[in-house]
Amino acid sequence: MPRQNFSSGIKDNYSRGTVADFLKNNIQDGSHLSVVSAFFTIYAYEGLKDSLDRIEHMDFLFGEPRFVRSLDPEKTEKKAFIIDPTGLKLTNTLQQKRIAKECADWIRKKVSIKSVRLSNFLHGKMYHTTKNGVERAILGSSNFTSHGLGLSANNNIELNLVVDSDRADLKEWFDNLWNDTALVKDVKKEVLQYLAQVYQNHPPEFIYYKTLFHIFDKYLGDAGKTDADIGKTTLFAGAATSG
Repeated sequence: MPRQNFSSGIKDNYSRGTVADFLKNNIQDGSHLSVVSAFFTIYAYEGLKDSLDRIEHMDFLFGEPRFVRSLDPEKTEKKAFIIDPTGLKLTNTLQQKRIAKECADWIRKKVSIKSVRLSNFLHGKMYHTTKNGVERAILGSSNFTSHGLGLSANNNIELNLVVDSDRADLKEWFDNLWNDTALVKDVKKEVLQYLAQVYQNHPPEFIYYKTLFHIFDKYLGDAGKTDADIGKTTLFAGAATSG
């Protein structure tokens, strides 16, 4: 189905506009953002960087704490390392490090980050902007990822609706969650620690041991077989072969 260009309160990242365009059109210099999303990726920040760098502040609420607990460079949208038959390759490394560093700097200056404490508890996704008393908001299914916001070549088909009324009530709903210490907790430190793993330079030894971990990871799940399996394997100058 070809994309259609017409005005609609529905933003589906397909035929009725994208959430990214909604945000670009409504974020202004000095805007305040309130966001609820299950996920956050540095590539979503990169796609909206020109707009997000202009804001005064963002309150970002993770609706799914499992994402925060599982933060790891190997689980981002694009991996810095891939292993194929020819060995270890570096892919997108410089770009990923640059984006992660810029995103971390932006978060330190302009973003507060919290997460709900319970998994599978908060399912809504929300983007609310305000500037000088003028509010705009959109609700639906889009997470803060490049696919979720409509920033990639192969976007998810989402279902989001621009909010035409009750925007102040929506902000009050968000603030009530944000300030409920029994329900949410601050996770900004954890997110920044994760981003530091992505952009920091690692010594060659780190890459070597990380490669070994991925080679032998499948054996580590069964302690009873590990010694026997590894005993069949010999390492020659950094290459692994079966004996």
